[in-house]
Amino acid sequence: MKRMPLPFKDFFLLTFGTLLVAVGVYFFKFPNDFSTGGVSGLSILLGRVLPMVSPSFLVAVINVLFLLVGFFFISSDFGARTVYCTLLFSLSIQGMEWIFPLSAPITDQRLLELIFSVCLPAIGTAILFHQNASTGGTDIAAMLLRKFTSLDIGKSMMCIDFFIAFAALFLFDIETGLFSLFGVFLNSLVIDYVTENLTRRKSLSIITSHPEETCQYITTHLRRGATAWQARGAYTQENVAVVLTALNRMQANDVRKYVKSIDPESFVIVSNTSEIFGKGFEKS
Repeated sequence: MKRMPLPFKDFFLLTFGTLLVAVGVYFFKFPNDFSTGGVSGLSILLGRVLPMVSPSFLVAVINVLFLLVGFFFISSDFGARTVYCTLLFSLSIQGMEWIFPLSAPITDQRLLELIFSVCLPAIGTAILFHQNASTGGTDIAAMLLRKFTSLDIGKSMMCIDFFIAFAALFLFDIETGLFSLFGVFLNSLVIDYVTENLTRRKSLSIITSHPEETCQYITTHLRRGATAWQARGAYTQENVAVVLTALNRMQANDVRKYVKSIDPESFVIVSNTSEIFGKGFEKS
């Protein structure tokens, strides 16, 4: 089967998300020794044990090793997008070290830098997850744990990240270790929040006397699907039409304005939905 070329939008989002992760790791995580999980956290721990090797170099080495393990134990095609993001992440970290060498944290506000060291990579990771990709590393380790144990990927990643952060308590000072542990939980919260908002859609239930025009607008102008059926008003006992559709935020606003313009007496219910599966939306 011929592989379709990667659309520019997907390529841009993969690159942007990966660079966000790299910026957060290099400028805020590395200088403060925040070992909040992942390959970057593991490289910080190893850098403490092997001070002659830079964390950026260790990131590249560990990522390559994980990729090889992934190809061998998981699948030879476990994700071209993940391979691209993993290599770009490793090269970006080394490039930043060469262009912007850092010997100390950017500020003296460790809590502020912890927030940036967590939020930037978490937002970038959420974008990559939305594109069915990741920067590899411990994500691949989590896949291996799922393959050989009963743990799912989410629990596996949490176990790995918590272990890395907990080790910081012994390899660094107590403050750094506590910051790292807090960062693991904050990272999970930010990723979940951003991922949910990236996938959020609007579900519209439209009670109108103009179902044909409404469906025509949705299917022709917005190129979306809709379902219509007959119902009866509980108070008036009159027959009415109900149109159900799922749209993004901008499309939902357009439909709401259109329905009000052709049927001022219409009744529209707009609900937030975090997951929609089917044609035109996420694949199940």
